[in-house]
Amino acid sequence: MDSGDTAQRSLEHWSEWGLPEMEKFYALATEDYRQLALAADWAALLGERAHPGWSLLDVACGSGKFPTALVKYTAAASLPGVAYDLLDPSAFSIATARAALAPPFMARNDLVMPLQELPSSCGPYDVVWATHALYALPPAELDAAMARFALALAPGGLGFVAQATARSHYLAFYDAYRAGVRDATPYTTAEQVAASLRTAGMNVREQVISYETGTSDRDAAEGFLQRCAFDDTVSIEEMEAAPILGEYLASCRRPDGSYVFSNEVALLWM
Repeated sequence: MDSGDTAQRSLEHWSEWGLPEMEKFYALATEDYRQLALAADWAALLGERAHPGWSLLDVACGSGKFPTALVKYTAAASLPGVAYDLLDPSAFSIATARAALAPPFMARNDLVMPLQELPSSCGPYDVVWATHALYALPPAELDAAMARFALALAPGGLGFVAQATARSHYLAFYDAYRAGVRDATPYTTAEQVAASLRTAGMNVREQVISYETGTSDRDAAEGFLQRCAFDDTVSIEEMEAAPILGEYLASCRRPDGSYVFSNEVALLWM
């Protein structure tokens, strides 16, 4: 199996043609970022690192949903402006995230590359975070990426990773998809990321949050699930009929036909 298959499909879907599917995905997944925003006193945590010329690296920035949630649900907007570097292998993602930023997050450098290729000349940063960002990172490259994460963080800085655990919907769904629809490289779990960060010498404190997302709209559920697999070639009916995956999805369905997905996310603080 090509270890880059999951990563390649992920990259292909972070594109203009993947936008309709992305919008359906975020109809549910925006809740992921609201939960992160409410999980800590972000104004205080960031305020402790704020100083003239402070900087932040957003690893695999996606579409900028996390900084958007911080501005919406916390007092982060009251903080002094921070130079915000956007890192992602998708130029489309970086452009989307840049357009979404609002004070105190002031877009600076566009870094179109994976974390493990970040030049040593970048950083160190006062804040480095990766929020629901590392699932498609090839397993063989995880340690190199987390070593670069550690080196990018300034002494006394704030490092933060939010990643679903092996028990969460994103991982359980993809495992069932791989078993019942298409063999592929597994997603990276929070447990693997935490272990890799510790190997890189980071002192990691773990916090776990649990919550549910759901919908009674089958079209929305289909788009969300297709995005969870980075595969828009399989319909929701085919998913429901597939071995193993169908059983998993049946466990997520309520008597009224709606879907409810259980999420467990590890917040890794450094």
